[in-house]
Amino acid sequence: MVKENEVSAASLEWRVNMPSGSSQILVPESRQTCRLLSLVMGFVSNITKFLDKAWNLAVNEPKKVIHCLKVGLALSIVSLFYYMRPLYDGVGGNAMWAVMTVVVVFEYTVGSTLYKCVNRAIGTCLAGSLGIGVHWVASQSGDRFEPIILQASVFLLAATATFSRFIPTIKARFDYGAMIFILTFSLVSVSGYRVDKLVELAHERVSTIAIGATICLFITMILCPVWAGTELHHLISTNLQKLADSLEGYAAENFRVDGSKNLDEKDSSKRLQGYRCVLNSKAAEESMANFARWEPAHGKFNFRHPWKQYLKIGASMRSCAYCIETLHGGINSNTETPEFLKKPLNDVCMRLGTSSSNVLKELSSMIKTLTNSTKLDILVDEMNSSVEGLQNALKTLPSYQHIPTPDPKTEEAPTGTEESILKPTALSLMEIVQMATLTSLLIEIASRIEGIVKEVNELASQAQFKDDSSKKSKQTQTKLNENDGNEHEVTMTTLQKV
Repeated sequence: MVKENEVSAASLEWRVNMPSGSSQILVPESRQTCRLLSLVMGFVSNITKFLDKAWNLAVNEPKKVIHCLKVGLALSIVSLFYYMRPLYDGVGGNAMWAVMTVVVVFEYTVGSTLYKCVNRAIGTCLAGSLGIGVHWVASQSGDRFEPIILQASVFLLAATATFSRFIPTIKARFDYGAMIFILTFSLVSVSGYRVDKLVELAHERVSTIAIGATICLFITMILCPVWAGTELHHLISTNLQKLADSLEGYAAENFRVDGSKNLDEKDSSKRLQGYRCVLNSKAAEESMANFARWEPAHGKFNFRHPWKQYLKIGASMRSCAYCIETLHGGINSNTETPEFLKKPLNDVCMRLGTSSSNVLKELSSMIKTLTNSTKLDILVDEMNSSVEGLQNALKTLPSYQHIPTPDPKTEEAPTGTEESILKPTALSLMEIVQMATLTSLLIEIASRIEGIVKEVNELASQAQFKDDSSKKSKQTQTKLNENDGNEHEVTMTTLQKV
């Protein structure tokens, strides 16, 4: 028997009494269909967004797509040791170690791949040798003491290797090798207790690991290599340019004179936010510098290139970026500096922002081209003279004297004249403090840029940057040769006419 249930404003439900006495609520099929369609459409929308992001990533950074293809190629080559019978018989059943080595070792840059390959080779060989030695000592001590010696060796060596990973110098360069040492020694010690041919087992595993590491190194260094040193070099140069754009954008935004042409909002926001890339690049710089030290000489960089100096430049840039971040906060603050205070300082502040930005751009060009700059000293002198001009302009501002408030003990209320003078005076003082803070930050940025200049000059000295004079002399010689050739052609033409 079907009975009508309560009718709500949201939906219409029917209750059916089953023979057993239980009841079941039936939802209209239209509602179920709508829910199913909404779930399907949401799933399709998420998949579409994911594919769009993946496509944009592939278009913007094609090196990552090439890296994926290189990993697939390496795994395809190493899997031949399973598919081809002669290769499988040569390495035995441990061919899977070669596949695992490729999966674990193959990284994006050449330096990171070399780092893992060398650490894995050192850790495997050292742990295998110690494992075989400990196994021989334990086997000579008898069946009673053999498991005790093996367990004690695993405990001591694993604890020692784990502690070494907390030492900064070892953690920076051999952290992965210490982990592989613990893994390999534990496997050799545990498996050696039940395996008779331990030396053959260790030899097969070392050979397969060597095969996998060799394939990784060959592919990552031959096919479209991505060098960690080059990436670090490009990152520092780009960050200097972004820092210069942020500083220049700030000067144009905050010290713009009334009636001047406004900047494009998107371009201005992009330039102002460039300093954040500098603040967020510390981890990437340290990682790239660590991997770059493992790489051989490549391109313009020698084997002993001073990669650590790039970290000092990055630290100096971040100290400057913090000041720019404070300036950016001043742009968005609720307190605005009135025009009658900004006008006397607009020109000198714009000049200081432009000269400071030019110094950063010149430093970026120096690092990018690995050449010494002949204009850097001139630009630094211009920046220092702009700082002096700003300091002199601050001294010429009119002084405002604040009238003290009445003593609460005497409770003497100020007269009408005093009250009318007191309020504008206090407001003027707050406005002066706001303007003085911004200008002092500009002066502090200039002093920190000098620190960046010092670190870049140190890099130029250690890396032996080339001089611009050699380039200019070559260009001048080329022009002179062209002029001589043109004069010779003109002379020959004149003689033929005569």
